[in-house]
Amino acid sequence: MIKRPDYPPIDTAIVMRTVLMALIPGIIAMTLFFGVGVLLNIITAILTALASEALCLGLRKRPINPRLTDLSAVLTGVLIALALPQAAPWWLVIAATASSVILGKHLYGGLGQNPVNPAMLGYALMLISAPVAMTTLWINPLTTPDIATAWNAYLGQASDAVSGATTLDLYKTEFRSLTAIEAARNPLFSQAHLGLIYGYEWVALAYLMGGLWLIYQRVITWHTPVGLLATLVVISAFFSFDPDTATPVWVHLIAGAGIFAAFFILTDPVSGATSPKGRLWFAIGVGILTYLIRTYGQYPDAIAFAVLLMNFAAPMIDHYTRPRIMGREASVKGPGGQS
Repeated sequence: MIKRPDYPPIDTAIVMRTVLMALIPGIIAMTLFFGVGVLLNIITAILTALASEALCLGLRKRPINPRLTDLSAVLTGVLIALALPQAAPWWLVIAATASSVILGKHLYGGLGQNPVNPAMLGYALMLISAPVAMTTLWINPLTTPDIATAWNAYLGQASDAVSGATTLDLYKTEFRSLTAIEAARNPLFSQAHLGLIYGYEWVALAYLMGGLWLIYQRVITWHTPVGLLATLVVISAFFSFDPDTATPVWVHLIAGAGIFAAFFILTDPVSGATSPKGRLWFAIGVGILTYLIRTYGQYPDAIAFAVLLMNFAAPMIDHYTRPRIMGREASVKGPGGQS
């Protein structure tokens, strides 16, 4: 059972199934624009997540069937698969998913005990240990590979014609050095500057629809998505006074999994903040860190690192933002923490 402070307890399987249903529009959009490699990643990640879950439960001598049927492992697999490059080889998907379940979940005691987001931990570990694969195997948003090309990429034979760096990475490493003539001749740069990044905007819209449905179903609240998206908009707009060198606001929102993360990653009820105000501050912190890492760090796709850093701050945020119990005066801490 999952108990949230502002909603009654809900069966874990119901929550996981609802979130998986909300991901369907995004999965369909990603498959249409980036090829069947998305589905290959999802299938591999789900099988790996279930196998890793069963292995860990068996080693811990815990009942296996209840945990495999509550869909928590399946959801972890789907989330990490959607976060990985669309042309990722099979071994990268397996390594990322196994790391998410084993190191991000069972190392700390299993479901409900993890201090960090399992999917983001697996993503960050792969980004550090396999940086080339994680930064060069994203499907070019102006192309869609056929089934044969996607299968070859899954086997580790990705074609440079259909894969490359993310739009955020291109802005950081290439677009800023383009001359006006070169920029005008670059279709990806022109579309990105207008907010029309072929494919990404439709994927973001699909995830937005799924996320709003989760709010309607009262699985998540509005605080976290609004906190992250508003922070990214405000901070990126404030520093976009020079459009020739700054990454546009729209790119920050739709090209770096911002909407996907706002509704499906930060809203993890275990590793994130739980109080209403806490969710806002947690999301604001993720937004600020994401912008700083994207702009000044080495990893333009910074959501994973921002989430993991704020996961460790979530308990402190909850401590200072928890609502006061009706009828009880707020405690006053004295020296040594005594009230």
